[in-house]
Amino acid sequence: MIRPADRARLLHGEHSNPHAILGLHPTTVDGTRGSILRAYHPDAAACDCLFPDDRWRSLEPQGGGLFSVFLPSISPPRDYRLRFRFPDGNSWERRDPYRFLPTVGEVDLYLFGEGNHRDLWKIFGAHLRRVDGVDGVSFAVWAPNARRVSIVGDFCRWDGRLFPMRQLGASGVFELFVPDLQHGALYKYEILTQEGMLRLKADPVSLSMERPPGTASRVVRTDTYVWHDDEWMRSRRSRDLRHEPMSVYEVHLGSWARVPEEGNRSLTYREIAPKLAAHVRRLGFTHVELLPIMEHPFEGSWGYQVSGYYAPTARFGAPDDFRHFVDTLHREGIGVILDWVPAHFPKDDFALRRFDGTALYEHADPRKGEHQDWGTLIFNYGRNEVRNFLLGGALYWLEEFHIDGLRVDAVASMLYLDYSRRAGEWIPNRYGGRENLEALNFLTALNTMVAEEQPGCFTVAEESTAWPGVTKAIADGGLGFTFKWNMGWMHDTLRFFARDSVHRGYHLDDLTFAMLYEYSEQFMMPLSHDEVVHGKGSLLNKMSGDVWQKFANLRLLYAYLYTRPGKQLLFMGSELAQEREWSHDRSLDWHLAGDPLRAGLLCYLEELGALYRRSRCLWHADSDPAGFRWIDCEDRANSALSYLRRDGEDYAIVVCNLTPVPRDDYRLGVPHADELTISMSSDDARFGGSGYGSSRPLKPKDVAWQGFTHSVEIALPPLGAVILMPKR
Repeated sequence: MIRPADRARLLHGEHSNPHAILGLHPTTVDGTRGSILRAYHPDAAACDCLFPDDRWRSLEPQGGGLFSVFLPSISPPRDYRLRFRFPDGNSWERRDPYRFLPTVGEVDLYLFGEGNHRDLWKIFGAHLRRVDGVDGVSFAVWAPNARRVSIVGDFCRWDGRLFPMRQLGASGVFELFVPDLQHGALYKYEILTQEGMLRLKADPVSLSMERPPGTASRVVRTDTYVWHDDEWMRSRRSRDLRHEPMSVYEVHLGSWARVPEEGNRSLTYREIAPKLAAHVRRLGFTHVELLPIMEHPFEGSWGYQVSGYYAPTARFGAPDDFRHFVDTLHREGIGVILDWVPAHFPKDDFALRRFDGTALYEHADPRKGEHQDWGTLIFNYGRNEVRNFLLGGALYWLEEFHIDGLRVDAVASMLYLDYSRRAGEWIPNRYGGRENLEALNFLTALNTMVAEEQPGCFTVAEESTAWPGVTKAIADGGLGFTFKWNMGWMHDTLRFFARDSVHRGYHLDDLTFAMLYEYSEQFMMPLSHDEVVHGKGSLLNKMSGDVWQKFANLRLLYAYLYTRPGKQLLFMGSELAQEREWSHDRSLDWHLAGDPLRAGLLCYLEELGALYRRSRCLWHADSDPAGFRWIDCEDRANSALSYLRRDGEDYAIVVCNLTPVPRDDYRLGVPHADELTISMSSDDARFGGSGYGSSRPLKPKDVAWQGFTHSVEIALPPLGAVILMPKR
């Protein structure tokens, strides 16, 4: 018999363990062993049980849509179907979800509760499975404070009464296997809160989602894609990018290229892959970095307000289409970096916010749980399950999509409890300090996990403060990131190039200051999307001077970017010298590529990228102070900088004339008596420059200069960079 309280909870949609009532349960009636079968549909007038041998039994109505029948000599497990008949004459026949054992094991629950489940996406979410010979979908979700959780979707008319899930002990995890569901089904979770409110939520671990503005999760098959990047994946395990060339092209997929003839739509993952690969290869980039492609509701966030942490956005195709995108780039020798956002999430009510009616993923106290600047919520890194959700997501992209690196967004906001807050608006840590100790533990756990589980993969911190040891080894007290974005370098450098050339001699420190802290971290130098949006203007229009000088400054800037220590990143469109500020809702200005100055700039970047990749001295010793030496960093009279890059016997000399005044017979100290060739001049006429100066080899003289025993005289072109290398 069902206890009256259980019956009432089931009929009122409040039962957290419907399997205890519904389905097939062994029992004895009047000395006869068998099972009692119970089924529930609140709108049904009758219910039949159908067996595979064509036998069937009618269930007796118990009121409120509950039906039952005693089946002598039958014990679970047993295959059968239910046929619900309705007053209008229609019927619905289906297998019974309540006859299956849990698809989540005790070890999985233990590891999740501990925060250490490294295959989280294989257990939680929706998965096509075969259970007891029956195909269907298993669902699992964490909602510890819910009174009831139901699966709803297009397969049950979004009716939360029909598929309530069972809670697995004290884990807070709800689970249900729904037989006969197929790939493509849309679903959400209907959650009854402790206050009796109904909330309709997308799956936090959904592997695919409906295309926005739709917000439903989607059942998707995950075992069909055949990869072709075996060679890349084998070599990746032994790579150490700190000592390899690394030049990154930052991309927003939705605005890289569009199709005007078809409503200005964005290219799909499969359409953009070969085009982007060819463009990136031509310009010599080693990697692309994608602004977040995790599902997000608002396109204007560029992906940085994530609602689907495990789902590639459906704007450009299905998950397997994104796998094809990565596969294509790998086969062309190009790595893929994803921007990843564990710092905060949006307040959209269909997603993580107050998921089970409580502050589950976020902090309840707004002094810890809300980003006032961005209008978003902050993850509670102190909860094991929340930390596991994020760590599992990071590993998911590296393993399932063969992503090579994660650029972790907004790390500074994670490190400091008082980030962008006034006095009284934040809560100190247990020692009275401003450091977010829980976030620190999370970040070190992230970098430890990536190193252990995916050798050869790397992490990049977008961190804008002077926090020490961001890229230092965890064992030595650091955070363990592979690289850190050098935001200070970017701001100082762009400020310098915006200055009128007549004043630049007084501000060389803008360019030289970064070398004072260069070897405190492993840096990546970004010229990123943040600097060409929201009224900041395009990169071209940040340069001072007339049109010719703006282009000359841009070529000079790129030479400086590629030849100083550190890895480099360039946002898409910078190669086209766009005049318009970047916008997420339109294509890059590809028509500009035919303009002579832009064509010259593209040619320049192509040759600069090739020179960088083949010149070991420009990258192998990036992290070694012996790999860089100023030749002259104080020539304020001529507004010129010169420096040496070295790796063993391999070296290059870079001279930058930072004014539009050509400098004849400019004396430059050099380290050896080797004859030098001009490997590249940013002022070459082929690149849109003036072609000033001679391209003849330079023979050093025994004239001591600038701390060297030899020197050469060189003609410095206006607003030009010259790269000299020994003639071999």
